[in-house]
Amino acid sequence: MLLSIVILIASLVLIYLAFVNFYPSFGGDVDKERKALYEASLQFSDGKFMNAKKEVPEAMSFSKMLSVSRKFFFEKVENGRPAEDLAVQKIDSTDIASYHKGSRLIWFGHSAFLLQVDRKNILIDPMLGKVPAPHEWMGAKRFNVESPIEIEKLPKIDAVVISHDHYDHLDYESIKRLKNKVEAYYVPLGVGVHLEAWGVSPNKIREMDWWEETTFKDLQLICTPAQHFSGRKFTNGQSTLWSSWVIKSDSTAFFFSGDSGYGPHFKQIGEQYGPFDFAMLECGQYNKMWPDIHMFPEETAQAGVDVQAKTLMPIHWGAFKLALHSWTDPIERVSKKAAELEIPLVTPKIGEAIIIDELPKPNSVWW
Repeated sequence: MLLSIVILIASLVLIYLAFVNFYPSFGGDVDKERKALYEASLQFSDGKFMNAKKEVPEAMSFSKMLSVSRKFFFEKVENGRPAEDLAVQKIDSTDIASYHKGSRLIWFGHSAFLLQVDRKNILIDPMLGKVPAPHEWMGAKRFNVESPIEIEKLPKIDAVVISHDHYDHLDYESIKRLKNKVEAYYVPLGVGVHLEAWGVSPNKIREMDWWEETTFKDLQLICTPAQHFSGRKFTNGQSTLWSSWVIKSDSTAFFFSGDSGYGPHFKQIGEQYGPFDFAMLECGQYNKMWPDIHMFPEETAQAGVDVQAKTLMPIHWGAFKLALHSWTDPIERVSKKAAELEIPLVTPKIGEAIIIDELPKPNSVWW
């Protein structure tokens, strides 16, 4: 019996190693040369990236990891998914290609956006795949079967901006289908290794540290802090940096939170780069077991105040079940708190255009 258990465990380990080493969706690994470059970052210590709050993320014991896994896979969540596939608003490729008016965004669900500003097309965290996992068999499918537009029908993309390397933000299949359309990629330190592993030219990739600024075709891009973590497999946690982003044109300022727990960095960003015309702030996939790496909805609304957002859009909900709350809990709770704090909320349907000059529309209660 003992020998059989040992053989089973060894077999599973070998299968895992083969899968990780040969299946492309896991991405690349940061080598010693790149680690040496990252030593200059204030966020990098002892071979890993760190949060400003050093004890985050919490190092889980094996027993707690088993407890979290058991709850996630076996605990029934009432209204955890929509009863039916979510309907989306379709957008035509010619509409995108010919759009030259004021700034607008198209939400693809979760944290994925197309931002059109100053005649430029910017994709933010373009996870447009079916499952936020290394393989379709390893996760639940997204809430909407259809997409507002297929990747192949998108026009030329000037830049892709990525917040971190988790599967629900950085998707192998999406990058593979996009890469011949994209001129440039802006990512936190280390994330470029995944893009390079997937065939993106290093010349197209700009890795950035927190508080680092650059200009892309008259747009100002600033890599700003977040409180989260990274990693695409068991062996490379915190090997790449995570971030939020500030995107500014001459007329409009945007803030994108990426994934983040609530912390003082929001106020710091607001003081340094605010006010923002539009803030896209994480609001979903939270739980009391991981309070420091994802915000609760009430914290999302407060973060909107902290960054000095004129209008707030809750993101990181409406596409995937990655926590133990109902799928509408995030939007219901943040709507209530935003009303208390008197911060305007934008709640578009997936695919519905968000026109900056028409804020705070759209704001229908569609869920």
